[in-house]
Amino acid sequence: MSGQPNPSIYRQEAVDHRNSAQEDGDVLHIAPEWTRWTYWTLLGALLAGGVYCILGTLHEYASGSAIVRFEGKTELTSHNTGLVSSVEVQPGEKVRAGQRLVTFTSAEEVASIERLRHEHELALVRYLRELSDDSARQALSSVRASMELAEAQLETRALRAPHDGIVTDVRVKAGHFLTPGVSVLSIIPEDAAPLLLALFPGSWRPQLLPGMTMRIELDGFRYEYQDVVIEQVGDQIIGPTEARRYLGPELSDALKLEGSIVLVRARLPARTFVRDGRTFTFFDGMPVRAEARVRTESILLTLVPGIKELLPHGT
Repeated sequence: MSGQPNPSIYRQEAVDHRNSAQEDGDVLHIAPEWTRWTYWTLLGALLAGGVYCILGTLHEYASGSAIVRFEGKTELTSHNTGLVSSVEVQPGEKVRAGQRLVTFTSAEEVASIERLRHEHELALVRYLRELSDDSARQALSSVRASMELAEAQLETRALRAPHDGIVTDVRVKAGHFLTPGVSVLSIIPEDAAPLLLALFPGSWRPQLLPGMTMRIELDGFRYEYQDVVIEQVGDQIIGPTEARRYLGPELSDALKLEGSIVLVRARLPARTFVRDGRTFTFFDGMPVRAEARVRTESILLTLVPGIKELLPHGT
């Protein structure tokens, strides 16, 4: 090498190598091969996600509690104060109209009938001793009439079936002391259809309409879903106290009720349902969880609500 400085910014060795090269060089590649297909994979996923956001939809559901009820159920209550002397039916038993179900008595009535029976026995003995004694005959007739009247009045205190049906609940037993208005038992017609009474938050009322599909899940039967059609939606929004009154004293504490409530009715398809190959029967008062689809919206509109303003009528 000569001692004179090289005016070029490149080293002399690099210039000599460049001049002696047979072909031009290329850009230095330092990225591994997998980054190329990863890039295209990510790009494809991004495009697919965009298409899904445009075409896909999200559903909004109204959720609430529900109770199984039976159409035509009759709740029998006590009309007077008295003591239950006998219960002559059992839950699940078929009864006919007019059949005696429960007999009530009071201590005064029982004592009066026992006294009249004793007087009747004495009058009968007196009459049998003196068959010709007219006063003994009249006394016997009078006591017998009083005793029969007292027994007839006691018979009217018996609770009888108002119609043919099946006894579903018996809430009393012999020896119970009842006051007027206490629930005694219930009767449902043999062909009674099971209904569903759902209680949704009142805020969902404008979006709940008859004809909507409601999905239910039975408590105790996880993932056992059934779809039913809403038949009726309450016109009024009520509070917990009114909802408990509607449910009745036997079910008023079965559900936790808070805030405003709207009542929704639907009809179950059958009195039974099948789970794991076994057939089960619906019973009055069974708790259920209910959901009704009230709105469906595009995923894109949900993520970017401002787009709604660009659409007709803000939809």
